[in-house]
Amino acid sequence: MSPNPPNANALPAGRTIGHAAVSARTDLVRIGQPELVRRAVMERTRSRLLIAAGGFALLFGVVAARLADATLISPAEPKRLAAMVRQNTPPAEHLPGRGAITDRNGELLAVTLPITALYANPSEIIDPETVARRLVRVLPQLDEQRVTARLTGERQFAYLARALTPREQQAVNSLGIPGLYFEEAERRIYPQGRAAAHILGGVDVDGNGTAGVERYFDERLRVRRGEDLRLSLDVRVQLALRDAVQHAITDYNGIGGAGIVMDVQSGEVIGMISLPDFDLAEPARVEAVTPGADQQGLNPRFNRATVGVYEPGSTFKLLTAAMALDLGTVNVWSGYDASRPIRYGRFTINDYRGKNRWLALPEILAYSSNLASAHMAAAVGPQRHREFMVRMGMGSRLGVELPEVALPLIPRANAWRDINTLTIGFGHGISVSPLHVVTGVAAVANGGILRQPTLMAQPPGTAAEGTRVISEGTSATMRRLMRLVVTEGSGRSADVPGYFVGGKTGTAQKIGPNGRYLQNKRIAAFVGAFPMQAPRYAVYVMVDEPKPNARSHGFATAGWVAAPAAGEIVRRVAPILGMAPETDRAPEIQAALSMPMQPGRPRGNAPARAGSAPQPAPAAASPTRAAVPPGQAAQRPALLREASIAPQ
Repeated sequence: MSPNPPNANALPAGRTIGHAAVSARTDLVRIGQPELVRRAVMERTRSRLLIAAGGFALLFGVVAARLADATLISPAEPKRLAAMVRQNTPPAEHLPGRGAITDRNGELLAVTLPITALYANPSEIIDPETVARRLVRVLPQLDEQRVTARLTGERQFAYLARALTPREQQAVNSLGIPGLYFEEAERRIYPQGRAAAHILGGVDVDGNGTAGVERYFDERLRVRRGEDLRLSLDVRVQLALRDAVQHAITDYNGIGGAGIVMDVQSGEVIGMISLPDFDLAEPARVEAVTPGADQQGLNPRFNRATVGVYEPGSTFKLLTAAMALDLGTVNVWSGYDASRPIRYGRFTINDYRGKNRWLALPEILAYSSNLASAHMAAAVGPQRHREFMVRMGMGSRLGVELPEVALPLIPRANAWRDINTLTIGFGHGISVSPLHVVTGVAAVANGGILRQPTLMAQPPGTAAEGTRVISEGTSATMRRLMRLVVTEGSGRSADVPGYFVGGKTGTAQKIGPNGRYLQNKRIAAFVGAFPMQAPRYAVYVMVDEPKPNARSHGFATAGWVAAPAAGEIVRRVAPILGMAPETDRAPEIQAALSMPMQPGRPRGNAPARAGSAPQPAPAAASPTRAAVPPGQAAQRPALLREASIAPQ
């Protein structure tokens, strides 16, 4: 029996299927549909896993590279240290397009702030009238007709509002009007309003200076934007000065006025105002002015302190006396005959409420004698008189940092004659600005040094360079004479206990367009300094066209109008400037400053001294009109009705 039995399924030996012989058996397996689906899912899963693994590998690779950079290549700073460094580093400051302006104490006078402007593209506006109507509802300050006109046309740009508040911006934005856009811009703000309007001047809508220091320092304010421009003004003095002058204008129904406070050593203008003034925050209100208002002094933008030129009246007698003393043509106890009028051609010079006798120099100033002042100037002579006036700065513009500075109206050298010397001796026939007057009187009081006024703040205690115009001895004598005018003369109302004010009143008639003096229209002024034992500040007050009131007994002269205002200014300004009244030493100081009117002479008429000036030419002399071109008011002599002394 065979060990391996034959396979029942095997083919018979020697048989083949067809022409091919089967040498081996191949098994066939049938795979079902579910298995195929499972295998496809597995294949997709494998691909996703590979993608995910690659992504994680890339992510970890980036993290590893970043860690290697942060720890090995360029190590990062510790967070706390970096935070401390950021705290100590100031943020980048946005510099405005224009520098700020401050007073001497750092109070802001002008500053530029960011604002939002509204503009339109008219070519994108479909219905200008409807858009204008909707805009005016949320911006009532706009004019509907003007907005409609701006929105009409083919232009691509038109400003509608220069400054919007955040609430107004949101209201306009909520309208959803196509063609309206917002623009970041800047606006010049004047926090003090009227306090220094004429000095600051203002800018236009594009930020360009148009007047005042804004125009004078326009380039500096643009280039040195982060640096404040520090002025010599004290805003507190400005406010006190404005109140006092405005009170005088109101009391005497004047049309305007001016006031100045100046440091006599440094030349700094501590305060300077001109009334009427205007609010720099609302410049549009001063656009509509009366034609010819500048000539009448009614334009609020007209600066009476530096642009207005007026006959100074009796305030100029201080310069005449200083000139005569310094040139030696008079001394304290010599004088001139004031008993007879001076006739020159068809003109007559006389005193207002004169003493009708010989007057010593103290009496000439205290009683404000025009006759004696004219004689005193005539004794100096026309040539030396004009040279002195030019040396005192009365023949040229002042160097103050303002573009609005007037040139004095003074007779030319070849036209300055005897009659000019006579009238200018008591303040007529020449027209200068108030700043000229206070600058000249400051030189008379400060030791004899003429210093140009400045609006730039100086270091404390600075004594500015200047030009010597009179001697120290003459200045010391003039200080006593100025004090005498306040204690015994027409300036009594300017006296303030403890501050030893000295000065001079002056009332001058105004001149009309035809060169003739106007009846009942005058300038009332006071100029002086304080304290007279060691002058620190000069003060000037002027009221334009004051009218008498019930308290003044029918007078509207400087003794009634300007002197009280000057006293009020000193009373309010001196404590602000750190000056305490010298009440304890008052008798001692007053004794040192006192000067008798005419020691050693009995009261009444006295003969003229030998050195007195001769009378001018008689009536046959050349007429005044031939000496002065018609229409030049500053060069026309006065037919004197000077009223610089009034009953107190």
